[in-house]
Amino acid sequence: MDNIISWTAEDEAIIATNTDATECKRCAVELGYWKDDYITYFAKHVDRKAPEINRGYYARVRAMEMFIHQFLERCDTKCQIINLGCGFDTLYWRLKDSTQAVGNFVELDFQAVTSKKSHIIKRNKQLLEKISNEDGEVMIREGDLHSDGYHLVSCDLRCLGEVRRKLAGAGVSPDAPTLVLAECVLVYLRPDAAHALLRHLSSTFPRCALLVYEQCNLGDKFGEVMVRNLSARGCALAGEGYCREPAAQAQRMLSLGFQAARSWDMHTVWRALPEEDRARVEALEMLDERELLLQLNSHYALTVATRGDIFADMDLNA
Repeated sequence: MDNIISWTAEDEAIIATNTDATECKRCAVELGYWKDDYITYFAKHVDRKAPEINRGYYARVRAMEMFIHQFLERCDTKCQIINLGCGFDTLYWRLKDSTQAVGNFVELDFQAVTSKKSHIIKRNKQLLEKISNEDGEVMIREGDLHSDGYHLVSCDLRCLGEVRRKLAGAGVSPDAPTLVLAECVLVYLRPDAAHALLRHLSSTFPRCALLVYEQCNLGDKFGEVMVRNLSARGCALAGEGYCREPAAQAQRMLSLGFQAARSWDMHTVWRALPEEDRARVEALEMLDERELLLQLNSHYALTVATRGDIFADMDLNA
């Protein structure tokens, strides 16, 4: 049986980071950093964010999309995507507009998040019509939403047994090519819970890719300030000890059963983006604090871990 984990004020603080991220994304979208026709449903009003914040979110979204499309290009059949700690991410709808290669899309988060997201989807036709099957059947119950090819389910990622049940109930198959997304999620899990989850993923899906975006280099002075600021908001980083240099994150994934792994800080990722993309974004806003942007980008990393030869060459420059 799963261990029962008591609900804490820290969980509430972690949930609040979803609201912050969604508002930051809407601000950047409104300024033209990238296109997202759906973010306005999840963040109604936002204050303007600092240019370095907008640019940082652009690099995050652009890099994730780059690797998602690499993954889709390598699939010889319909794949499945599992979004851990999904928050109010709009990726499903954006992909729905551009590809039919995703056979099943599963999102997991705390019930407080999935209940609100389900409510927003149910209320807005533009969101709802894209998850309806030919019969238009969508089932919403106790914070979970199920349709043909899209599942939004409440789940505590710290309870592996619950994760297994929820994925099975959402029709996840070990045989399908599988992409797992974890953006600022693992760092909030105790190392034993994170490792159990990662081992389960690597052992269950023989053809898979895992994309992890989270803090890195937290051992220096700037990193210590980041940790203190999050702690002041009630967000203790239970996995802080694994957020050191990017290479250590890649090694961690190899030790947990993935066959290949590589990791880069976001400054490296930014420099690897096409020059025309960077030039377009840099023209959107004046950036006075270039040093602050460099520090921010040096304290977040993108890690790609894979199983199966078909995904082994996924890389920044692939």
